[in-house]
Amino acid sequence: MMDRKSQNGGGLNRRQALLLTASAGVAAWVGTACAPGGGAKRGASGSAAASCSTPRTAVARTQYGKVRGYVEDGVLTFKGVPYGADTGGENRWLPARPPAPWEGEYPALTYGPNCPQNLHDWSSEQTFLQQWTDGWQGEDMLKVNVWTPGLEGKRPVMFYIHGGGYAFGSAYELAAQDGAQMARHHDVVCVTVNHRLNVLGFLDVSSIGGAAYADSANVGMTDLVAALRWVRDNIAHFGGDPDCVMIYGQSGGGSKVTTLLGMPSAAGLIHRASAQSGGGGDAPGAEQSGEYARRVIAELGVRDIAELQKVEWSRLNRVGSAVAAAMNPPMGVHGPIAPPGTEQPRVGWGPTLDGRVITMKSFFEDAPAISRDIPMLFGSVSEEGNSMRSRPTEDEWRATLTRSYGEAKATALIAAMKKAHPEKSIRTLSYMCNGSGLNTFNICNNAIRMAGMKYRQKGAPAFLWYFTWQSPMLEDAGAWHTAELAFCFDNTKRCEQGTGNGPEAQALARKMATAWANFARTGNPSQPGLAWEAFDPVRCQTMVFDDHCRMVDDPEGEVRRILLS
Repeated sequence: MMDRKSQNGGGLNRRQALLLTASAGVAAWVGTACAPGGGAKRGASGSAAASCSTPRTAVARTQYGKVRGYVEDGVLTFKGVPYGADTGGENRWLPARPPAPWEGEYPALTYGPNCPQNLHDWSSEQTFLQQWTDGWQGEDMLKVNVWTPGLEGKRPVMFYIHGGGYAFGSAYELAAQDGAQMARHHDVVCVTVNHRLNVLGFLDVSSIGGAAYADSANVGMTDLVAALRWVRDNIAHFGGDPDCVMIYGQSGGGSKVTTLLGMPSAAGLIHRASAQSGGGGDAPGAEQSGEYARRVIAELGVRDIAELQKVEWSRLNRVGSAVAAAMNPPMGVHGPIAPPGTEQPRVGWGPTLDGRVITMKSFFEDAPAISRDIPMLFGSVSEEGNSMRSRPTEDEWRATLTRSYGEAKATALIAAMKKAHPEKSIRTLSYMCNGSGLNTFNICNNAIRMAGMKYRQKGAPAFLWYFTWQSPMLEDAGAWHTAELAFCFDNTKRCEQGTGNGPEAQALARKMATAWANFARTGNPSQPGLAWEAFDPVRCQTMVFDDHCRMVDDPEGEVRRILLS
């Protein structure tokens, strides 16, 4: 979920927006595990081709009516289930409203629309590796997708939130995000979700709409709370346990995870959490976001909220992006370029610290008190900056790092990286550290920083991971931003263009998906033969996921400390 030229609110490209984006003690902390659901088939990732049927028994109840799905290789699948009403027209920028109840059976057979957004323009290589689909778009996008081994039982619920900053992406943008394998092999209920993004999810229109629109700057996040409430109220009818819900997200999805953990309205809806290659965020305050919105509205020349609700999305987004670009300082390699002491959060498509819906900069300033008893996973991959577009020589790479960090630091970084990874090409090393914000060590440092905040709460534990498995596809690709998703979803077969789906990939996927499912079930990701120690900031204990999985103390410590110096 990177490197799309999108007109987002900060005037940033897709990759920049992504940034704003078991020990005895742990065993003693972990309480009662979620009760097993039973009856799940187990087997190796990449099993034989699935059979598909639409039996009359594939019907589940929700509070709004019955939904009919289908069965694929033993997994009950429900796609496009409404958790909110259409957000278009007069519902634009209002908190999510319940869907109208329906008679009969709602056909939950296909994914719903994605929030309107600009289409991606990745390189052909990157599109091949990630197997991206843009899907279809519309404002009736408040839908969840559910995969379950059966409608009876109390299984842990794994609620995945897509990335793309707060501006783009969807529940089914990547092949990796399909939840069938987790239900099939790991006895969990998997849920994915679409919600409002960009100008539709994060524009304060209260100046023109009045009190009814007081939360308009954050409806993209309150949508997710509405979806979690849907899970609380309905997931038992899908064989899930509403008291055992794990939220997890990658990149911008990781930022949504950490934001939710600080939202009072989400308290009690979340029991485990994982922020993957993202998290934290320096949200602007209500005054700054309000000024931004007023400029957007003035530029559009509308007179009232009804007129604003009729403006075509593409025009809203285009004007919003232009205003944000004018208000925000330019982006440098380390972040916004502004005189020292004058930096302020960037305006655009993202949450607002309004003191009501969002009351703190969660995991940016500190870990929120309401997350104290929620165990967490934090982690990153080894080639976060891979776009498959650059192929620098060593001299070109050195020149890029010198421009960003100065000659001395560039020399030290290159020497340390070549020493740590003599097996990697210059191209692959450049994807680890390329002078941009989307940098392996920046994201690794952020994961460690957030895990430290969690540790200082002296509550539920944090666990740190680092995914270093190198793809055999398209030489030098490494472990790109999002690469771990095919593995923690046990989807190496479905994602064979990126994984190759060889025996090594299948074995690693079983271990990672088991760890994620165990974490969802008990709050501890350990498994037989692979004990996972909780994080402490002195040792920085990290589970390295590769052909040989192992605990390592601070695996990229030398290089990341150079970057921090």
